[in-house]
Amino acid sequence: MSMFKKMELSGDKSPKIPGGEAEKVKCLIVGSGPAGYTAAIYASRANLVPVLYEGLQPGGQPSITTEIENFPGYPDGVTGTQLMEDIKRQAARFGTDIRSGIATAVDLSSSPYKITIDDSEIIQTDALIIATGATPKYLGLESEKKYMGSGVSACATCDGFFYKNQDVAVVGGGDTAAEESLYLSGICNKVYLIIRKKYMRASRVMQDRVMERENIEVLFEHVTHEIIGENGGVNGVLLKNNKGEIVRKDISGFFVAIGHTPNSGIFKDYLETDEVGYIKTVPGPTKTNVDGVFASGDVMDPHYRQSVTAAATGCMAALDAERYLGTRKF
Repeated sequence: MSMFKKMELSGDKSPKIPGGEAEKVKCLIVGSGPAGYTAAIYASRANLVPVLYEGLQPGGQPSITTEIENFPGYPDGVTGTQLMEDIKRQAARFGTDIRSGIATAVDLSSSPYKITIDDSEIIQTDALIIATGATPKYLGLESEKKYMGSGVSACATCDGFFYKNQDVAVVGGGDTAAEESLYLSGICNKVYLIIRKKYMRASRVMQDRVMERENIEVLFEHVTHEIIGENGGVNGVLLKNNKGEIVRKDISGFFVAIGHTPNSGIFKDYLETDEVGYIKTVPGPTKTNVDGVFASGDVMDPHYRQSVTAAATGCMAALDAERYLGTRKF
């Protein structure tokens, strides 16, 4: 589900709302999750008086993750919901104005920038931090939804450890699927890589690595028919091969690696993105091609997609925003 939806703009790209003046803030953060909440912590401590809109999914992707064991500071692990609640409370403690609402349109043609919330309210801001995340692509199976977080995952580095010495499956044929399979092969007993075509789309070097790994079995021309389980967890997957036959593989984990969709749609008229939609930033910091607009977290990160790296870029975005505001007169 996209956290921020696209809205058509009028000719001058200025959002239209019912009467009333726009609210003016120094620093606006759109998006919650590790990047947004961490940006809020640093922005608040820098006296930027940030306002943060959480979007449709407060806490972002981690909020629907059952257990997180690789976030620093939680030696016994933590649920995704608890982790995000802790970071949110920390942001609120320093004075962040955290609000419910969805960013539906933007005008970044001139400063102060204008962001429309819920199609009805305009917020003007001198500095904008984008932390809208990315939405994993799924197959669309009902059983996929049923076992989400209980055997079905879109992040091997996040959840692979829970399937140590077990059999798992990865669906996808690109570099992401190859990387996920290779990572899991170092943890799990066996990895089935499910590819619907006769070939892999991954780069040649990644293909070679997959084929050389003894505990990875590549299943070409197979599609996922159904994910099955019992007692609330996955215990198998039904595949349909190119002959129309249904084949069962016993697994305890099913990883979807068919890509992500960055939640960047409303910003594309103003900000540079790559061919997939990830917002481009200046190498190193979080600056975009528009002065005073900064991108953090999964909306600008097609490589790592971890809670801790998202939090780090949220910190960077707030520091970049502080430096930007400190050098300009408004």
